[in-house]
Amino acid sequence: MASDGEAKKQGGRESRDTAVDFEKSLNQLESLVEEMESGDLTLEESLVAFERGVALARTCKEALRQAEERIAQLTEDNALDS
Repeated sequence: MASDGEAKKQGGRESRDTAVDFEKSLNQLESLVEEMESGDLTLEESLVAFERGVALARTCKEALRQAEERIAQLTEDNALDS
């Protein structure tokens, strides 16, 4: 079992990984939207891009949910320390 210090390190690494995943997914989603808005894609390419965009949006939403959960936990922990 992980010690409290190890758990905090793992939690910090997980938070950074989530932030990186969010940033990477958001950048990819923005690029995808620009590509779709260009009007240069075929219908099939647009459908594939749209599917990819939905998956990226879900990844971003989940990363934000995890960040909100972490903030709530930190806020709660801080309130308990007071």
